[in-house]
Order: sequence, then C-alpha cells, then structure tokens
Amino acid sequence: MQWLVKALKTNKGFIFFLFLMFAFRSSIADWNTVPTGSMNPTIVEGDRILVNKAAYDLRLPFTHLTLLKYADPARGDIIVFDSAVSEKRLVKRVIGLPGDSIAMRNNVLWLNGKKLGYENLAHSPLSNDREENLLGLKHAIRTKPQGSDLSSFSPVQIPAGFYLALGDNRDNSADSRVIGLVPRAEIIGRARNVVMSLDYEHYYLPRSERFFKSL
Repeated sequence: MQWLVKALKTNKGFIFFLFLMFAFRSSIADWNTVPTGSMNPTIVEGDRILVNKAAYDLRLPFTHLTLLKYADPARGDIIVFDSAVSEKRLVKRVIGLPGDSIAMRNNVLWLNGKKLGYENLAHSPLSNDREENLLGLKHAIRTKPQGSDLSSFSPVQIPAGFYLALGDNRDNSADSRVIGLVPRAEIIGRARNVVMSLDYEHYYLPRSERFFKSL
C-alpha cells in the first residue's frame, strides 16, 4: 500500500492531467468510432467522427446530469446518443422535432403533411443514392431498389422531449423505426466532421480523403 501512496504522490501531476483529459472527453469533445453502415453514404464504416458534447448541454463529467442547457437538436443534425432500448451508443440524423408529424411511404418522407423532395445521385443493383431535401437541408441517403420492411410507416406525432432520428442508410438502420423516439436526455452530442478513417476491408489502411471531412 505504501508504494501505491508514494507512486500517487510522485505522479500526481500526470494523474491530474489524465483526470482533466478524461473529463474533457466526457463532457466537452470526444471521438466516436462508427463500426456499421447505418449512416451510409454520409458516414462509412471505420470513420472516427468528432463529437461535440457541449453542442446542446454542459454536463457533469462522467454523468448524463445537465448543468447548463445551451440549445436543442435541430432538424438535420447528426446526433450521438446512448440508447437505453438498444443498450448501445448510436449515431443517427434528426428528422422530426417535438410537435412534428412524420410519415414515410416507400422511402419518401412526409413532414407535417409536406412531401420532401428527392434527386437521384447514383444507382446500382444493390442500392440507390439520393439527395433528400429536408426543408432546405440537403443530404445524401441510401435505399434498396426493392425497399424493405422499414421503407414505410404511418404518421407519428412527436411529443415534447423526444426526437425522431433515422439513419441515412434507410433500409439498413436500427433507428426510431426500431427503437422508438429518442428522448432528449439520451442525446450526448452532435457530429459534423470526420477526424480520421480506417478501411476495414483493406487491412485497416487510412482513408486520407476522409480525414477532417465535413458531414
């Protein structure tokens, strides 16, 4: 025990530095590895995205306790949240805000009774890439030509304190269509940039073209 006390005294500066570093990563900014393709083509497997954990709230380090609220997620934000339902940390895009009515028919979204606009980007036998116009915010989505069980859902009215979040890879994403609406308290931050990216299919080689890419 004495050797431990001595080591702590000797290295207290380093230990304090580690505490500050982990506290910063817990409540200010961190990166998050994306292991799946649920956000393709925007985020690809192997991307490390920068998570701004102070985008909406200042939280007590190492907890979900909010000390100060700055803002609420906006439509189109890519959010990172700890899902109690899936027991995982997930990355999805905010589509519906509190008070909105959202429906989907054959991978076409209807927001508050208005059909969103789409433009084709690329087509293959396995997938279609389209640009979705989310009331002025344009971003790419991916769908299967034949659709899936996730391609349609009846209108959902979003209550206060909840958000409807979808993956950009619409037919391959366990999002609000699977886990339900996202509680505001589960959202830990916003992602707008890729920090770095490793190609899982090619010996984890870096994808330099995706370093610091805007999302």
